[in-house]
Amino acid sequence: MHHTDWLARRAALSPDKIALVDSVRGGKPISYRTWDRSANKTAHFLRERLGIGKGDRVAVLAMNDVDVLDIWFACAKLGAIFAPLNYRLTARELEQYLATITPAIVAYGREFAHVVCELQALQSLSVRTFVALDGAARARGEDVDFADRELASDARPAPIEVGWDEPWVLCGTGGTTGTPKAAMLTYRSMTANAVNTVSSFELASSDATLLNAPLFHTGGLNVFTAPLVLAGGTSIVCRSFDPEEVLASVASKGVSILFGVPTMFASLLGAPRFVDGALRALRICISGGAPCPEPIFHAYWNGGIDLKAGYGLTEAGPNNFWLPPEDVRRKVGSVGAPLFFVDMRIVDETRHPVCQGTVGELELRGPHVFGGYWNAPKATADVLSDGWLRTGDLARQDDEGHVYIAGRSKDLIISGGENVYPAEVEAVLAAHPDVVEAAVIGVSHPKWGQVPRAVVVLRQLSETNAMETHREALRAFCRERLAKYKVPESFEFVASLPRTGAGKIDKKQLAREFG
Repeated sequence: MHHTDWLARRAALSPDKIALVDSVRGGKPISYRTWDRSANKTAHFLRERLGIGKGDRVAVLAMNDVDVLDIWFACAKLGAIFAPLNYRLTARELEQYLATITPAIVAYGREFAHVVCELQALQSLSVRTFVALDGAARARGEDVDFADRELASDARPAPIEVGWDEPWVLCGTGGTTGTPKAAMLTYRSMTANAVNTVSSFELASSDATLLNAPLFHTGGLNVFTAPLVLAGGTSIVCRSFDPEEVLASVASKGVSILFGVPTMFASLLGAPRFVDGALRALRICISGGAPCPEPIFHAYWNGGIDLKAGYGLTEAGPNNFWLPPEDVRRKVGSVGAPLFFVDMRIVDETRHPVCQGTVGELELRGPHVFGGYWNAPKATADVLSDGWLRTGDLARQDDEGHVYIAGRSKDLIISGGENVYPAEVEAVLAAHPDVVEAAVIGVSHPKWGQVPRAVVVLRQLSETNAMETHREALRAFCRERLAKYKVPESFEFVASLPRTGAGKIDKKQLAREFG
C-alpha cells in the first residue's frame, strides 16, 4: 500500500541516499535501500517469529536507536501499530498505560531491563512476549533476542490492505484527570503532517537533522523525522540530547535543521562553540513543546541564528504554523501562519470566531488531525467537535494573519517540554496517610520553564522545624510513584485550601499566594 510502506517507496526513488546516521554505533551511514531491507527483516521477524499482524500493538521502551526506527516502519509494512512508551514513567504508570493499549509485545532497551522486570512481575499485564533489543541485557532468560531478526528475509513483505484512517502509531498523552490516553496517529494524519512540513518549511533531500528528541514524543517522530523520509533527507540518530554533540554535528555532519524544547536551547547558550558561532549554519532552528523565554530568542538572534517558535500538539501534527525568516525578529513570539493544509480559527466560549486581535481558544482542522483516543470515545468527543480539534490553548491573530499563543486554558504545567497534569500528582499526594488534601500549581523556573509546587494540608499541624521532614517524606513518596519531572519541586503547608463559591479549590488564589 502506497500510504503505508514509506521506506519501500523512498528506497525505490533514492536508494543510495543516506537516510540515517547511526551516531549510537560510531556514526555509521545507512542508505534508504539498507534501511528498507532492515525494516523488511524486522517485519518478517515480527510476523513469523512473534505472530504480529494487522492491528496488533507493538510497544517499545527504549532510548532513541536505529532499531526503534526499524520497528516503527516495520509496523507499517504489517499494518501493526507502533506504540513507543515514555521511558520517564515508573513501572506503576506504565502498567496503567499498557492496560489501556494492550500490546501483543513489549520490546525494550538495555537501560530499562529493570523496569521490565517490575512489569513482568505484575499479574495484570497480558503482554504475550517481551523482546530484548540487546540480548545481553534480558530481563528474563526466556525473553526473545531482537538479534534473531537477522535470520529473517530482507524481501518486501506481501502488501497489507490498510485504510488511510487506521492508526499507525499510538502516542501517549496525559489527561487532566491523570488517566493515560493513547492518541491514534493515522496514516492520513502522519502523511498530511509530513506533506504540510515538506511543502511549508521547504524541506529538501539535502536537509539533515539531529534526532535527539525522544521517539515516544510526537516531536521526535513527526517534527522532522517522518517528513524527512518523505523528502529523502537525513536523520542523525542520537541516543538523547547532548549539547556538545549538537554543536559539533552542525559543523561536521551537515545538520541544516534543528528542533528542540526551550531547555535544550538554553543549555546550548553557555558552550564555547555556541559563542564561536557553531550553529550559524542552521537553515531552520525551531523551538517547541513549551513557551520559550524571550531572552533565549534574543541570545540566538545576536549569535546570527534565526531561532523561532513553533506550535503543535500530539493530536494535530504536531506542525501547524510557519513564520517566514524575514518576520522572525519583527514578530517576537509569533508562531506564524497556518501550514499548507491546516485550517485554524480562534473562538470564544460559545465557539464563535472572535474579532482579530482578540484572545480566544485555538481550534484546528485538517487531514493532519489525529483519529481520536484509543478506546476512549468520550475523551475523543471532548476534543473533536464538528470537524474541529479543540486545543484548549489560547491564541490571538494579528492583522497579517500571524498567530500568537497567549497561554493555556487547560490546568496544565509544562516542565522542560513535558506535560504535568496537577490532578495526577494531587491523587498521589492524597494517598499519603499524613495528607488531608493537596493542590498542585505551576511556578516559574529559570531552566525548566515551569515546575510543580504542591500546597498541602496535613492531618496534624507540625512545628516549623518538622516541616522539612514532611517535605522529604512527601518527595520520596512521589518519587516512588511518579516520573521525576512530575514530582513537586517544592511543598507549602497550609491549614486549609481556599475555595470558590462553588466549593472548588481556588487555584487562582493559590497562584497569587504561592506562585
